Formats: sequence, structure tokens, C-alpha cells
Amino acid sequence: MVEKQFFRRWPQNASAEYISARQKLLEAEMSLRDQIETVAAQRRALPPGASMPTYSFEEGPRSLDQDQPYTKTTLQQLSEGRSLVIYHLMFAEDEDEACPSCSMWIDGFNGVADHLDQQITFVVIAKAPLQKLRSWARVRGWDKIRLLSCFGTTFNADMNLEHPDWMPGLKQAPGISVFRKDGDAVRHVYSAPPEFTPHEGRAMDLLCPVWNLLDIVPEGHGEWNPSNSYIGKALSK
Repeated sequence: MVEKQFFRRWPQNASAEYISARQKLLEAEMSLRDQIETVAAQRRALPPGASMPTYSFEEGPRSLDQDQPYTKTTLQQLSEGRSLVIYHLMFAEDEDEACPSCSMWIDGFNGVADHLDQQITFVVIAKAPLQKLRSWARVRGWDKIRLLSCFGTTFNADMNLEHPDWMPGLKQAPGISVFRKDGDAVRHVYSAPPEFTPHEGRAMDLLCPVWNLLDIVPEGHGEWNPSNSYIGKALSK
């Protein structure tokens, strides 16, 4: 058996107590890495999912500087050619701002959109009317991702993200879903809401760099949650 050789992860003057504790932590980190890879393999090996109905979403120009024309885009069109990943933005039709946490996540997705586009089709879909969605996108600077509205459709309700059974008080819930074209059908592959159960959260946190970075500092993220209040752009009218 080949003995593992670990790189030094501490300054030259680290104490023996620190080095011992860090080595134990390293073993735990490697076990976590292996578990993440095992779970990812299980996720990829899921059997074919449900065949999806035909949904039609409203979409505007790729440039946020323009508001027209609005066009209709179907789930089948979005799924053409490669895997489709949808972030379900928590943004109800009677609200003027999206969920602060969701918005933080999409800030990150927007930053890596060019990289995602090399492998997958990534879109954001919200129940809010398209005009409201695009107005909020201008506030946040979401200029690299596709934004679609499912207003007037049952899409979010069918995906258990509208008054969801895991939190009935929510008008719209966040989540992430994967779909894949299978012949003429679009099949559901995978979905995850932000909670494993009503009392066990962090179900999607591996997809968020903010939470992962805060997890490596002594303070953790504690009770902190993102807010829309410190975004330094004037609200678009």
C-alpha cells in the first residue's frame, strides 16, 4: 500500500497541536471529497425521469438595454442538443424584487455564464412577469444569462415550487432542475429545493461559492443572510 504524502498546509512555525489537528481535518476533507464524488455518480446514474409537458415561457432580447420584442420559448427548444439546467428564481408575480439569497446565487452564475455555456444550457426562470424580471436583472447586472418568465403557466406548481408542500406559506420557492431531451420528449433528470426536509437545509449549498467560502473561516456564516439593500445600483424603473 502506497503511503499518502500530504503537502504542508501551515506556516513554518505552526505548533505540533495545530499540525495534528489539521492532518485529522485533512482526512475528513478527503473523505468528504470522496463522498461528493460518490453522490455525483449516483445522481448521474438516475433512471430516466418523467416526460415533461410542453411549456411555453416568455423571453426578451439578450441585451437588457432593450425591452422588446418578447418571444415565446418552449421547454423543448431550451433542451435541444444538451442538458438544460434551470434555476427557479424565487420571485412572485406581485413582488418587485427577487429573493435576496436567490439573487446572490444568480450574481455568481452570471459571472461564470460564459464557462457554463461551453457545456450546458443554463437559464433562470421566474413566475414574475418578464418586465419585472428584466427590471430586476438590470439592478443586479445579470447581462450574461438567459431570463425567462413562466407567468401564466403551471410550470412552477407542477415542479412543487409554488406553494410547495415542504413550505406551504411560500408563494414561490427556489430550486434547481435538470432536463434532457430524449428523442421527441424532454425528460426530467434531477431537482433540488434548498431544504432536504422542512428542518434540514443546505440542500443546494454546494452550488454557491459564498456559502462555501464562509465555511472556511472561523466565524462561518452564522446567522448572516444576504440582503438586497447593499447592492450598489439604483433601482431601474
